[in-house]
Amino acid sequence: MITAIVLIQTEVDQVNEVAEQVVKLEGISEVYSITGDHDLLAMVRVRHHEELAEVIPGRISKVPGVVHTDTHIAFRTYSRHDLDAMFSLGLPEA
Repeated sequence: MITAIVLIQTEVDQVNEVAEQVVKLEGISEVYSITGDHDLLAMVRVRHHEELAEVIPGRISKVPGVVHTDTHIAFRTYSRHDLDAMFSLGLPEA
């Protein structure tokens, strides 16, 4: 699985509308509204590297209200959530 983090700048008055459209796109697992130079952060998860071109410039960049994207590809995933799930036996917590 290939993970990319896409920072998205939107038109000032279209953050919510863009987020609602982006999260519906195939290949997008989550969208966060964030502070800073960008308005949204989208998590892209695809099986093949070539699919990134379909998702990012092919879908995200074409959503009305998207002004700019900045993409970062993850080399490795370090997730407390994933580690907890991996070591969980499914037993209720004491």
